[in-house]
Amino acid sequence: MTRLTIRGLALALALLGLAACKDSKTAADAAAADDSSVRLLDKGQRPRSELRYRVSAGTTTSSTTTFRVASLATSETDATLTILPGLRLDIVSGPAEPTELGVKFKVDVVRSEAVVPDDYGEDAAKQLRDGAELAEGIGGWVEMDDRGQLLSGALNEQAKRSDVPVRLLRMIVNSRETLTRVRLPEEKVGLGARWESRRQIEAYGFDLQQVDTYTLVDRVGDEVMLNVTVQQRALPQTIEFPEEEIAISVQSMVSRADGQIILNLRALESDASANGTAEDHLHVKTSEGAESIDINEEFEVQVANTTSLGSSTPTPDDSKARRRDRRR
Repeated sequence: MTRLTIRGLALALALLGLAACKDSKTAADAAAADDSSVRLLDKGQRPRSELRYRVSAGTTTSSTTTFRVASLATSETDATLTILPGLRLDIVSGPAEPTELGVKFKVDVVRSEAVVPDDYGEDAAKQLRDGAELAEGIGGWVEMDDRGQLLSGALNEQAKRSDVPVRLLRMIVNSRETLTRVRLPEEKVGLGARWESRRQIEAYGFDLQQVDTYTLVDRVGDEVMLNVTVQQRALPQTIEFPEEEIAISVQSMVSRADGQIILNLRALESDASANGTAEDHLHVKTSEGAESIDINEEFEVQVANTTSLGSSTPTPDDSKARRRDRRR
């Protein structure tokens, strides 16, 4: 049996990013099947009050989201370290339109760029910039109720293009559903309250259970500070690609991220930051043989936004970032 290497498994790992497309008509469907529920774990201290979004008509939120990832893949015969440059997205949400059930608004990526290190070669830098440009123009619309629960939505034609990576689309959608639009509990809560939101999601073609746990740290009027822990876990499962004669099996797949959210109940998005790690143990079988591969990732997400309560264009507000830093 031929000994496989990580480089020889590159095709198999790349297929993980395409697996969601094999199960759906377009990449957009990867964001459409989330099942969610919110459960209160602790009501917190008294006094207690409801947490509800109060978004006015015409409200617009402009945000900058930055992703960074470092990945180490190892097998019995090889090891590969990959440090991906940051991806910076400028996203505009709004203007808000009130509906009978909540509020409806557009979400558009108006700019996407790779944060390329100085020591990158010209060819590699161009590839990174070209890849980042694929996210520019993707978007859609969503309708949510006053507890932040998604009622309906759709992605635009740019997001449905076949060359938009499912992994990138899933990363953008999941970070916003977890960090920038928080699902709120139905009950009244006080400081120290804890609740969790559970979702079944699809990542890299595998089914994962995600649990987001929020803790209410502080509240001043419509501005709420939350700590958040995000955990993902996949049960053993296998994806097969008969045409390529490849089968990828999950032995274990877990990830955890911890962060902080500054939630403005009058805005369409939140300020947030989170850091986490992921550990995947896979078994890959090809026509040449089989080998186990371990993947360890470290990742970071940063979101900073400004909000306009009218129809004017938002302008940067450095004071919000300073307030967030002082509270830490």
